[in-house]
Formats: sequence, C-alpha cells, structure tokens
Amino acid sequence: MNASNTFNASALPATIPEYLEQLRRSLAGADPALVHDALYDAEEYLRSELAENPGKSEAQVIASVAGSYGAPDEVAEIYRDTEVTVQTALRAPPPPPRKSVFGRFFGVAAEPRTYAALFYMLLSLATGIFYFTWVVTGASLSAGLAVLIIGIPFVILFLGSVRVLSLVEGRLVEVMLGQRMPRRPLYSGRGKPWLERIKDLFVDPRTWGTLLYFLLMLPLGIVYFTLAVTLLSVSLAFIAAPVAVLFDGFGSGLWIDDGFVHIGDLTATTSLEIWHLPLLFVAGVLLLFATLHLARGIGTMHGQLAKHLLVKTAQYD
Repeated sequence: MNASNTFNASALPATIPEYLEQLRRSLAGADPALVHDALYDAEEYLRSELAENPGKSEAQVIASVAGSYGAPDEVAEIYRDTEVTVQTALRAPPPPPRKSVFGRFFGVAAEPRTYAALFYMLLSLATGIFYFTWVVTGASLSAGLAVLIIGIPFVILFLGSVRVLSLVEGRLVEVMLGQRMPRRPLYSGRGKPWLERIKDLFVDPRTWGTLLYFLLMLPLGIVYFTLAVTLLSVSLAFIAAPVAVLFDGFGSGLWIDDGFVHIGDLTATTSLEIWHLPLLFVAGVLLLFATLHLARGIGTMHGQLAKHLLVKTAQYD
C-alpha cells in the first residue's frame, strides 16, 4: 500500500493498539465490514513487521513503516477511495430510472440482483440445515465433553469453525444479496498469549451473534424456500394453463367440455369458464412479478440481518 510520506511523526501512535484505535476513529462512519478488513490488514502488517524486527519497539516499527504503509488517517483515506473504486467496478450498471408505476413493477425482471436473491432463497434451505446441524451438534458435543480434558480443545475448535463458516456465509450474502461483508477473519492476536486469545474467542460478541444467526437460518431457510417454490409454482402454473389448454392439455389434466375448462381428474375436478383463462394468465404474470419483488425485499432484509449479527456485533480489540 502506497501513501504520502508527509506526515507528522510526533503524532504517530506509539503502540499497535493505539494505531488501530486511531485508524478506527479515522474510519468513523464507514461500512463496518470495511472497518473490519482495514483493521485486520493493518494489525497483520504491523505485527509481521514487529516480528521481523525483534530489536525494535512498537513505536520504532510504526515510525519506520509509516512512510510506506501510512499513518492511520492516510490509511483510512486510501481504504475509503479503494472501496468506492472496487464497489463501482463490481456493481452492475444501474437500470435506467423508471417513473411510471408499471415501469417500476415490471422493471424488477431486468435487475440481476433479483435473481440472485431468489436463488439465495432457494439455497437457504440447504445452508440453513447445514448451519443448524453444525451448531447443534457442536454445542451438544462440547457440553458432553466438558467433563473431559478433550472438552476444552474441542469447544475452541468448534467456535473457530463457526468463525470460518461465518466468512463463507458472508461471501454468499455479499455476492447474492449485495450486502458488503467482511473479507478477512478476525485477527487472531499474534502478539497475545494463548490464554488471552482463547478468552477473546469466548467474550467476542460476534461469536455468539454468529451462533444465533446459524440457528435462525433453519426456520428462515424453510420460510424462504417454501415461499419461493410455492409462489413460483402457482404463478407459472397460472401462466401455462391457457397454453396447455390450447394444446389439448399436454396430459396435464386440463380439458374443455361444454364451454368449460376442467382441471383435475374424474374424482376431483375444478371447472372454469373459457373467458377465465385470460384472467388466469394475467393473474399468473402479476403473481410472478410480485414474487420477484418479494425476493428483492427478502434479500435486502436478510442482508441487514446478516450484517447485524455477523459484523456489527463484532468488537475489534
């Protein structure tokens, strides 16, 4: 990372925690996920430099790298500028503004994020089952092994795996729902003793927020999957019904008799008048586009939930 070499050395922090705190203050108001990544990169870089120069103090290391890496305010400005550039490059071109109600209603079909959110709803059942099973199994085994020596390393390993899974889920949320999520794990605190790092794992609010999120994913996944499959099936069936009648039902249980369209079989039959078919088609189209709007809304809502539990509850020490 290149930064300006013009900085006030006397204003540089003397320790790595002070540097990180100044960087955090300089990034005030930025996306929490961006702050998370910036703090991770800065601490990793500074601690690596400190490890490579064991004869220097933290203040000396910070002063020596400030010209290449940057002072906290310079690093914050670079991250803000880079984030704007990256997001602009990755974001799909916005659709032309639509002023009419019909344009806004039907224009949802032209937005790629709509289909990504719909796919996330379908995928959420599988991911919800996996996350829920992982958390319940891991928590149960941790409680059962707590009386044994192996119990402590097992629960540490389990919580560590939960953090890894939170990064995986974060990537899914960012790619499919468009919500900026962390791209780095929480820094492990290379300079801290093992006991303190283990303590941080348990007291970090993000650990428990992630566990809660994974437990919620099962009921949410069931709701999302059911809504997506049901609404898509019904809307597409309504749209296809008139076409199926025209081609003698396609073996779908549709037939015309005495001016009525019969749907079903000999034991259970629903009858509609012929003129109902265009209305059925229109209802199917409207329901399909309403489903796409619902998918967009659920995607936005779920992205905010993921941001709150996987990012905003995190504390960076």
